[in-house]
Amino acid sequence: MKMLKLLTKSDYHVSGLAKALDISVPVAAKHVKILEDAELVTRRTFGKTHVLTANRTKLYEAMEAFSEEYEIEAREGTSILEALKNVAGIGIKKVGDKEFIASIDDEEGFYIYEVNGKLPDMPINECTIAHGGEIEIKRLVPVLKKRVKVKVPVTSEKEE
Repeated sequence: MKMLKLLTKSDYHVSGLAKALDISVPVAAKHVKILEDAELVTRRTFGKTHVLTANRTKLYEAMEAFSEEYEIEAREGTSILEALKNVAGIGIKKVGDKEFIASIDDEEGFYIYEVNGKLPDMPINECTIAHGGEIEIKRLVPVLKKRVKVKVPVTSEKEE
């Protein structure tokens, strides 16, 4: 788990993982092999250099196995948000006149929803149930993809 945690944050060589985890290189290599066999880690080769990274797609698929499933009844025309208020553990927050999912089982965060595998183009309180289907609620996990530093040059009073 510690190895996967490190690999989700940065790419590593086996020796770098061993050093970060304070274990021997052979022990690290053995664990990497297990993770590769499970397709949770991928290896890219650049000449004699092997770089490891977490396979996020497989990690997310593995985590889906632990998600909870509920079955509820709702009348046709009920908003998805109103229907979800009947599901234990879903925390709704109201800001102004808007309501949204703010937590699941007390785990606060940003959540999106899908209906029958598709991302609707309207807010959850406006999307209504026409017939049965499946609603998936997914927590957005902040993953740094790009960092942009913005500098504003100091101008002298003469230029203003």
